[in-house]
Amino acid sequence: MNFIETQLKGCFILEPKIIKDQRGYFMESFNEQTFQKGTGQNVHFVQDNQSFSSRGVLRGLHYQTGEHAQAKLVRVLQGEVLDVAVDIRPDSPTFGQYESILLSGENQKQFFVPRGFAHGFLVLSETATFFYKCDNFYNKESEGGIIFNDPTLNIDWQFELNKLIISEKDEQLPNLQQSKKVW
Repeated sequence: MNFIETQLKGCFILEPKIIKDQRGYFMESFNEQTFQKGTGQNVHFVQDNQSFSSRGVLRGLHYQTGEHAQAKLVRVLQGEVLDVAVDIRPDSPTFGQYESILLSGENQKQFFVPRGFAHGFLVLSETATFFYKCDNFYNKESEGGIIFNDPTLNIDWQFELNKLIISEKDEQLPNLQQSKKVW
């Protein structure tokens, strides 16, 4: 597994070693020891989540606060998504900056998003199956979010914004400045 730290300290792109032959392929998608050595972080995942969405579905930008904050290791099992992490750590030199990566069932890349980041993704293929590990259990009272089109973030979603499919809840999320009050 190849670990590439992004411009946002603590966020990593993981490129698996894929062994292919006439039967198909094999890869180790997760190994706790390899992960901890590669990221330098002692993360213990406790929950796996999976979603299925169609082209244009945007989920996010979401985060959990306080003792319920979550780190996530995300990947796409089928299809293609643009995955985005936004640094919301108030004392970080990259506060308010984002990293995006194309994740697909074909490239098998993974993206590690540590605690202190908002996270979201947009489905670019006809459909996509999205899978992620969390290091903390979901807590409804601790959830927060930032509107996907916050002009201070200026995220390039690589998609026509008027064709996005967004939940009513996500359409009502505050901008970065307003959401900052809850950290």
